[in-house]
Amino acid sequence: MSIRGRSFILCGLMGWCIEVAFTSFNAFRKKDKKLIGQTSAWMFPIYGMACAIKYIYPKIKHWSTFSRAFFYGISIMTGEFLSGSLLTRFDVCPWNYKGCKFAIKGLIRLDFLPLWMLAGMFYEKLLTSLDSK
Repeated sequence: MSIRGRSFILCGLMGWCIEVAFTSFNAFRKKDKKLIGQTSAWMFPIYGMACAIKYIYPKIKHWSTFSRAFFYGISIMTGEFLSGSLLTRFDVCPWNYKGCKFAIKGLIRLDFLPLWMLAGMFYEKLLTSLDSK
């Protein structure tokens, strides 16, 4: 398997794991002692697209950490909006932020930008550390 394919699979799997942990934490906040986390098979290719960071990073590595994080966060939210719009057309979108404060069309939440910035930096570290091995 190519390095590109391995990076895509790694990012998809990591995204799934992070989402399950995040949704488990949300259950904890709601006092659900079962701490059930969940994700969707539709999310795998969406998270897998984070492998693009591996190819973007060399072009922006001279930027400040905050600038890179902001760029990743905005890029991830754009991808979330576009993929959510497509999945909604087929009635298979696994998330719905309608009714949430700072939501846009129920597809993205502006208050999640800091989380997506952190996710982008996590993927940057993960993908660039693989290159150094």
